[in-house]
Amino acid sequence: MIRIAAVGDIHMAPETRGTLRPAFETLPELADILLLAGDLTRHGTPREARVVADEIRDLGVPVVAVLGNHDHHDDRPEEVAAVLEDAGAQVLEGRGVVVRCGDARVGVAGTKGFGGGFVGRCAGEFGEPLMKEFVRYSRRCADGLRTSLERLAEEECDVRIALTHYSPVPETLAGEPLEIYPFLGSYLLAEAVDTAGADLAVHGHAHAGTENGMTNGGVRVRNVAQPVIGRAFHIYHVHERQPVPATAPGGRPL
Repeated sequence: MIRIAAVGDIHMAPETRGTLRPAFETLPELADILLLAGDLTRHGTPREARVVADEIRDLGVPVVAVLGNHDHHDDRPEEVAAVLEDAGAQVLEGRGVVVRCGDARVGVAGTKGFGGGFVGRCAGEFGEPLMKEFVRYSRRCADGLRTSLERLAEEECDVRIALTHYSPVPETLAGEPLEIYPFLGSYLLAEAVDTAGADLAVHGHAHAGTENGMTNGGVRVRNVAQPVIGRAFHIYHVHERQPVPATAPGGRPL
């Protein structure tokens, strides 16, 4: 059993320095890994990123993160990511990482993701160049997530997790105005998860949404935006994948 601690949308700034550190310091007793689902800063400045860095430095558990739209606001996402990585976090965008949690290998594939909406009510790659680029960007994010999950499968991870900021399913947006669903997530992310396979999908972004959802393929989805979970982090338990016994022709175990 792997214990996954996760939170998003903590929106740290200098005046909130130290507010999460006491809770985070309990993580080695409670969890095997911490996932940060984006919107870690308020405006995406390196100064704010340094506040986050101080909260997560030397926690005693691996920290894996993606950035959110707030972390891009100041147009310096690379600098924000570098500050977090200097503090020991793995910041993912279109790639995956394998971390050791005891004897288990936990693979995390991450992307910020983007909007576009959900099946039946989604943006299409048609019309003005800006609209086509909007949809293409969302598709590139989803393709990066799918490719990363597939590569983690080749590495025979015991657990695979999809980490995004935007939501892959509409169920975890329940409570948000319907009019803004297209700006909160995309079905393309869920397609990527279902195509490549995962044991859990974690996202943030929807502050007024709902915690629990599921992809069409049966993968659990959890909205860990801090206003939704109402705490410093929430812990999810994921069973390690069991090896499939080899069989001889006719289905007899070898």
